[in-house]
Amino acid sequence: MSTRKDKFTNKDCLYMELALDLAKARQGHTGSNPSVGCVIVKDDKIISIGQTSLNGRPHAEFNAINSSPENLKDSKLYVTLEPCSHQGVTPPCTNKIIKSRIGEVIYSVNDIDKRVNGKTKKIFKSKKIIVKSGLLENKIREFYAPYFFNKENKLPYVTGKIAISKNNLIYSKNQKNITNKLSNKFTHLLRFENDSIIISYKTLNIDNPKLSCRLKNLYKFSPIRIILDNKLQMNQKSYLFKTANKKNTIIFYNEAEKLKILKFKLKKIQLIKSKITKDKKFDIKIIMKKLYNLGCRNILIEGGNELTKNFINTKSFNQFYLFKSQKKLSKLVKYKEFNSLNILKKNYKNMTKINSNFGKDKVTLYKN
Repeated sequence: MSTRKDKFTNKDCLYMELALDLAKARQGHTGSNPSVGCVIVKDDKIISIGQTSLNGRPHAEFNAINSSPENLKDSKLYVTLEPCSHQGVTPPCTNKIIKSRIGEVIYSVNDIDKRVNGKTKKIFKSKKIIVKSGLLENKIREFYAPYFFNKENKLPYVTGKIAISKNNLIYSKNQKNITNKLSNKFTHLLRFENDSIIISYKTLNIDNPKLSCRLKNLYKFSPIRIILDNKLQMNQKSYLFKTANKKNTIIFYNEAEKLKILKFKLKKIQLIKSKITKDKKFDIKIIMKKLYNLGCRNILIEGGNELTKNFINTKSFNQFYLFKSQKKLSKLVKYKEFNSLNILKKNYKNMTKINSNFGKDKVTLYKN
C-alpha cells in the first residue's frame, strides 16, 4: 500500500462500485480463489467488464481484457483486489495488463497472498503504468473478510443462521414456517453465497429439507450438503439421501454398522470418519480443517439447538444471523426453545440490527 493517500473522483468511486457488484455476484463460487470484479474505462466510457470465472479461473482482469471490443491502449482498469503477479495455474494478470498497454490501474486492497502482497505496484511502476490503491478500501476489505480469514487461518469462513419465534421457539409441531417470505428469500441467498451447508441428521430427520437455493435461475449454485451423523441414522427415505452423490453430499460419522456403511457407499456418498469429544459431539475444529482441505471456503450452518450451540460454544461462527419472527408458537404441543441466546450474546458482542428489508421479522447479525 502506498504511504501517500491516492486521490479519487466520484467517477472513480462509481466504477469501483460496479467492480464490487461484479465480485459480489460470484461470491462463494470461485473455489479457493477470491471473487474479483474488474471494469475497464476509456475516454470516460465503460468498454469492458470481467469477473472471476466460476471455480476461480480465468481471473477477472483476464476476462475483462479478453472481452474488450476496443484497443486498450491508455485505458483505465478498476479492480477490487490487487492483480496477481505470480505464475500459478495461469500466467500472472500483471503480464496480461502490461501487454494490453493499459495506462492506469486502480485497485482497492492488497491481496493477502504472500506471493502477491504489495508486489504489483512496483511491477506496474517499472513499466510506467500509473497505479493507485485504496479506493473504497473499508467497504471492499469487509467484502474480502471471508477470503482473508481463509488465507490467514487455513479454515472455512462460517456463517450461522437460525430462526426463532417471538417467544423464542425454533420448533413447534404443526407449525413449519416461522419467518416470512422475505426472510426465507434471504436464507436462499445465503445458500447461494456459500459453497457448503451443514446440518445434523436430527434436523434432516425432522424437517426432510432440500438445502437447495431456490431463487430464480440459481438452483445450480446450491451448496454441497454436509451432514453430521455419528451412527448414520439419517432417514434413507429422505430427499437428501435419495438425491445424494459423491459430488453433492458429504457425511461425517464416527461409528456405524457395516451394513449401513455399505448402503451409503453404494450411493457413492462421501463418508468421512471423524473423532468425537468426551460428550459425544463431533470435534468442530477437526471437521473444519478437513472441509478446508476438501476445498470448502464458505460454509453455512442451518442447524437446530444442539449443532448451533456447539458452534457458538466453540466460537466457530465468524458471523451469525438471528431471525426473530413476530409470530408466537404454541407450547401446547411438542416444541423446542432456542437455549443459546445468552451464550451467543456473550461470545459475539459485535451486534448489528438489519431490519430494513425483512418486513416484520427482526434480523440481528452477530460477529466475533
